[in-house]
Amino acid sequence: MLYGAIIGDVVGSRFEFNNYKKKDFDLFHYNCSYTDDTIMSIAIYDACRLIKKEGYEVYEQAEQFFINSMQTWGRNYPNPKGGYGNSFYYWLFNDNPKPYNSFGNGAAMRVSAVGWMFDTLEEVEKYAKWSAKPTHNHPEGIKGAQSVAGAIFLARTTHDKKKIKKYVESYGYKLKSCNFIRPGYQFDVTCQGTVPVAVEAFLESKSFEDAIRLAISMGGDSDTIGAITGSIAEAYYGIPEELITECQKYLPEELLEKLKFEADYKADMWSYNKCAICIHKNCPNKDIITKEKCLDFEKEPNISIFEEYL
Repeated sequence: MLYGAIIGDVVGSRFEFNNYKKKDFDLFHYNCSYTDDTIMSIAIYDACRLIKKEGYEVYEQAEQFFINSMQTWGRNYPNPKGGYGNSFYYWLFNDNPKPYNSFGNGAAMRVSAVGWMFDTLEEVEKYAKWSAKPTHNHPEGIKGAQSVAGAIFLARTTHDKKKIKKYVESYGYKLKSCNFIRPGYQFDVTCQGTVPVAVEAFLESKSFEDAIRLAISMGGDSDTIGAITGSIAEAYYGIPEELITECQKYLPEELLEKLKFEADYKADMWSYNKCAICIHKNCPNKDIITKEKCLDFEKEPNISIFEEYL
């Protein structure tokens, strides 16, 4: 639920201020690093985990979890590659933080956990809005968070790119082909200038890696476009294990420990819901599903994976 965004962030980090508008580049490079996108994605995950544990369902109760988590993680990692935006940096170290009407893409790049951790599209949209509001309370900032979280939810539950496209367009975003956008696309840190580009890169992709390459090839705010595209692509395709292993080399131990906890949480979530990931090659249901929904289970049961989580 986090590695898609993190891989996109790490891969895109060396291109943020040195765009490369082609797909033929080394994914991982000595100039790569995690950025604020990774730190805040983990922060939102941490907040969502606590909110679910406590069962808070109104904004006034949940808000402080988002604030506390973002400030804790941001203060612990005050100087990631590329730094933080000036307004957000001031917010991080303010003892009485207030939203600053931002419509920057920070609300969209950090929201991946929301698309995984809640059970309905309505819930996902609600908590995505709440995750944005402590800082990005402008309608465009909220819209960016909700559309990305909703796209992640639909990617993992429907695996239908047409539905994802229609959903994102319902927020007023106009999606155009990557080849149309790429030549004139420039650095843009707004949600409205970033989210449609990242979503289109996912929609045109053929695999997780291809999605990341397409996202980076667009130019612009490369690490954030990569993070948004990667978060949706993870929910749709999954991630090859070798990419996760390579990405881990760029992360400090504390982040790796948190990501191990995230993996354990995901396993607990499967167990609680009495379901697992269907890995049968001919089954179209490539999401967290019950074994009754696997069309191949009768013919070719994969006992081990269901026993592990049931």
